[in-house]
Amino acid sequence: MPVNALFSYLMKKRIQQIELFRDNPHEAQLEVFHKLVQAARYTEWGRRYDYGSISSPEEFRQRVPLQEYADIKPWVDRMRAGEQSLLWPTDIRWFAKSSGTTNAKSKFIPVSREALEDCHYKGGKDLLALHFAMHPQSQLYKGMSMVVGGSSAAEPLRQDAYTGDLSAIIISNLPLWVEVRRTPVIETALMENWEAKVERMARETMREDVRSIAGVPSWTLVVLKRVLELTGKDNIMEVWPNLELFMHGGVSFRPYREQYNRLFPSASMNYLESYNASEGFFGITDEHGSDSLLLMLDYGIFFEFIPVKELHREQPPTKLLHEVEPGQDYALVISTNAGLWRYMPGDTVRFTSVQPYRIQVSGRTRSFINAFGEELIVENADRGIQCACEATGAVVSDYTAGPVYMDDLARGGHEWVIEFESEPEDLERFTAVLDTTMRGLNSDYDAKRSTDTVLGKPLVHAVPKGTFHHWLKEKGKLGGQHKVPRLCNDRLILDQLLLGISV
Repeated sequence: MPVNALFSYLMKKRIQQIELFRDNPHEAQLEVFHKLVQAARYTEWGRRYDYGSISSPEEFRQRVPLQEYADIKPWVDRMRAGEQSLLWPTDIRWFAKSSGTTNAKSKFIPVSREALEDCHYKGGKDLLALHFAMHPQSQLYKGMSMVVGGSSAAEPLRQDAYTGDLSAIIISNLPLWVEVRRTPVIETALMENWEAKVERMARETMREDVRSIAGVPSWTLVVLKRVLELTGKDNIMEVWPNLELFMHGGVSFRPYREQYNRLFPSASMNYLESYNASEGFFGITDEHGSDSLLLMLDYGIFFEFIPVKELHREQPPTKLLHEVEPGQDYALVISTNAGLWRYMPGDTVRFTSVQPYRIQVSGRTRSFINAFGEELIVENADRGIQCACEATGAVVSDYTAGPVYMDDLARGGHEWVIEFESEPEDLERFTAVLDTTMRGLNSDYDAKRSTDTVLGKPLVHAVPKGTFHHWLKEKGKLGGQHKVPRLCNDRLILDQLLLGISV
């Protein structure tokens, strides 16, 4: 049997398992819950909370407190020093250096062998399985897959343990069936110097038969543009005519869609979004053209959800899967097969469907602007940017926004720093559409904008190309899973960017 046909057959078998948990979601989650609790009952954490006597999610929620990174950091520090069987029974040898944090201190998320194989790798396989299910004639495995991964190499902590970007950990441990079809070579993929890595990656991949690409949209763009510069081609389909799939995640695709449409001017090009993080792999697009993600319920992750309006409470109540409602925003809470227990990774999601369970990532619990009671979230901002681009022909590369505080002489407002790939002909029109769209999406923002007395119209700065690249470089956050924070409830990042432009 030809390799591509065999690969397609194996992917179809996995679709049957996906359909099983899609049709029986509550039973699937209950099975995951019992496996996790039983597996950890003899760990130090499990003995502390008497996991051996926990028989239901209700008992679990009553007994185990919610956790943020600061709560588990002492446990992680002990594991990094070599102690084992603290949070999870099998040895923890990898620690994913989280790029989600915007301050100087990094988070180190434990990654077990079970998390690699039954969560992260399984998610990667399921992206391909769902692609083959939607496109049975796919010839994906006849060519190569370009993976745009993390820019930091794994750093030895002790003789048998490593820390680095999650993507670096994954690439370092890929199964053979993936490695033989991956480009560039592993030495290039794990290079620490992002700018040198872009050059080598572009030169190594531009002559390959690349049929799929995986990466964060923002950083993948950098590589693809360099490929075009080196080849002199007008678009990526001229370089890789058999390209058929871009698997993306990490940031919202909305601000980047127009740029990718120009790079991939082909009706046969397909896009699949994933929702994955250092803490786990959570969702995948399972319908052609959908912007919702199927919640993946058999990856060794037990889910809980906190209504966003309850987040102000010290130990807010959580909802189980059968208790959530469509259209509501929830902060994500996870218990995982790497020993994260009732852990809050900081994301908020909204259910678009409960039969089956599909979600959209609506923002971060700490990425918002609420200086005046407007409660603006990232999803509002992304949609506002998208509509403003469509109305004015602009293309946005990156953006961030924060508050303008009231004083005796001026009302409050929001200030935006936007880097355009293609600037709008009329920046005032762009700003007006951005504002109007967000008002239509967010009643709190609309109420504060209604009379211009509390919240003035947005102040938008169009900054030179390369502004965000230079800011990220100064922070040591080039490449991989690093992201530009979209919304901040203070002016720290805004002032750094504006100061850098003025000097």
